[in-house]
Amino acid sequence: MPSPTPSAARAASGAPAGAGVPDGPDAAFDTGRPYRLSPSVALRPEPFGALAYHFGNRRLSFLKAPELVELVRRLERYPSAGDALAGVPGARRDAFRRALASLAAAGMIVPR
Repeated sequence: MPSPTPSAARAASGAPAGAGVPDGPDAAFDTGRPYRLSPSVALRPEPFGALAYHFGNRRLSFLKAPELVELVRRLERYPSAGDALAGVPGARRDAFRRALASLAAAGMIVPR
C-alpha cells in the first residue's frame, strides 16, 4: 500500500503553518464550497486520530488530531468548509484548513 507524501501527512496532521506544506493543494481548495468525506474513503479510528484509506486511488492519510477527524466526519453538515472551520479555535484554524486542502487534493474529501 503506498504511503502518503510527507507533505500530505504533515498537512493532515494539523501541523502548524510553515511546516513545509506546499501551497499547491491550498490553491484549489475553496472554503466557500461544501465538502464531504468521499464515499470511497474509510476512516479507521486510532489513538492518535484516524487513518483514512481511499479504496479508489489506494491512498492512505494519517489524521493525527482527533479534532480533525471530527471535523472531517461532520463536514457534510455545514453549508461550506469555511463554516465548518469557524468552530475550530483560531490558533489551529489555519492548520486545519491546510489539512482539509491536502485531503481534498488527495480525493479524501470531495465537493458536494
